[in-house]
Amino acid sequence: MGLLDVLLGRSKPVKPDLDQLFGLSSAAITLQAAGELRPTGSGAVCFAAVEGGAFAEIQQDLRTLLPVESSRDSYGYTWLQSRHAPSEVTDLVTDLHAVNSALESGGFGPQLLCSLVTFADGQGHRMALVYLYKRGTFYPFAPLPGEKRDHALELQVKALVTDDLRLEADLSRWFPVWGAPGMAE
Repeated sequence: MGLLDVLLGRSKPVKPDLDQLFGLSSAAITLQAAGELRPTGSGAVCFAAVEGGAFAEIQQDLRTLLPVESSRDSYGYTWLQSRHAPSEVTDLVTDLHAVNSALESGGFGPQLLCSLVTFADGQGHRMALVYLYKRGTFYPFAPLPGEKRDHALELQVKALVTDDLRLEADLSRWFPVWGAPGMAE
């Protein structure tokens, strides 16, 4: 970072640390104990797909090696979803880490957008902990019907998992992930 960057207030982007994903296991325990939110067993990785044989080959290898399903959302992004028993959060996180690592090592790191693990309360309302790949941080996303958000729950979850995860401090970067796999009740 140069002097001009400092003067203009620019900062160097945080290098993604995929090992941060493993903090989701302890966050799940925290949410179960304090917030009565339980893992659903669903998680997903979102990325901007690119055309080409190498990218298609990585996706096919991932579908062969891991229990992932591919889908595309209304914004054109591709999601690879993994499902495990709700008690197997560590296995779920390991799958998400493997998907991110495979895409990154294949040279497709710039296409990675986010990963998420889904939780639900006793009434079945969904909430996700979202990992922003390009920021190396997490934030909670709690959708309500009609593409609205439960901001109070998001802030409550933030307070609960602050010791478990590196949280995104800039709330304007808490992007909604409408239609993400596993978020439907």
